[in-house]
Amino acid sequence: MSHYVGSPSLQTRTLPHSAQTQHAFAERVLRLGRAMWKHRWLYFMLIPPMIYYLIFRYIPIYNAQIAFKEFFALKGVEGSPWVGFQHFETFFKSFYFNELIINTIVFSVAKLLLGLPIAIILALAIHESRFMFFRSLVQTVTYLPHFLSCVIMLGLLLALLSPSSGMINEVIKALGGQPISFLTSPAWFRQVVILSDIWKETGWSTILYLAALLSVNPDLYEAAEVDGASRWRRIWHISLPSIIPVVVLVTLLRLGNILDGGFSQIWVLYSVPVYSVGDIIDTWVYRSGVLDFQFSLATAVGLFKGVIGLALILFANKIAQRVAQQSLF
Repeated sequence: MSHYVGSPSLQTRTLPHSAQTQHAFAERVLRLGRAMWKHRWLYFMLIPPMIYYLIFRYIPIYNAQIAFKEFFALKGVEGSPWVGFQHFETFFKSFYFNELIINTIVFSVAKLLLGLPIAIILALAIHESRFMFFRSLVQTVTYLPHFLSCVIMLGLLLALLSPSSGMINEVIKALGGQPISFLTSPAWFRQVVILSDIWKETGWSTILYLAALLSVNPDLYEAAEVDGASRWRRIWHISLPSIIPVVVLVTLLRLGNILDGGFSQIWVLYSVPVYSVGDIIDTWVYRSGVLDFQFSLATAVGLFKGVIGLALILFANKIAQRVAQQSLF
């Protein structure tokens, strides 16, 4: 006598568990296929960036093994002998290790702590401005430096800070002071790097916060204004809470790059007299690892930075989940 009696729904309920699981899985796959076909052009647009990341981000991970080898170009990655953690020990025991770590963290943390509030304040100011022409002008002026190369930035800084003919030193001399070698003085170099980076990147960072502010429902501001809330109250209770998720996201992403320090900027600005306060991990690796053909050492330091960055992102993500109820994942 057949076990499947009655309506189709009863037959489905009496199927074995494994058959039900397979049936449900097939239905989910079918729904996914239909959804993907419906939005197929959006998925086609994802193909170029996916190819880029595959070729330039994921495939090179295979070559990270040279961090544990004594790499010889003629022998290749596979033919080079294993040396374990020798290159990591070389970096950790380097005379410059503590100096490099301190300089890198100082630059990164200072840029984050000073640049973040300035970008938020600028976004709030632009958002609150009622003059459209003034808003457009400020946005253009503040965004433009982001598109300037570090070489052009160096030329501008030389025009401003040159001891012999720089505009700022001309003012100092006119006031009776002595010219200052800002770019070759250990006492001033860090300030120049940090402030020039804030000038160059703050306008670009403002875009994210301004976009978040523009997405806020205008009815909230109108309701608060009807209730008698001042502009400062509206900013404090509506605008700022609206951009907290974006602030958390940007901060988490910046923490992952805390050991970068800004190689391109520092490389074009610094010189031997300011190595003690300006040399960061990336500049040292470039000199010692790349220029001296120590590719295994350079790879080991890069791997070290990646592990630290991942650990910081995971840690900061947990803190953000508990404190701000926001996270990357």
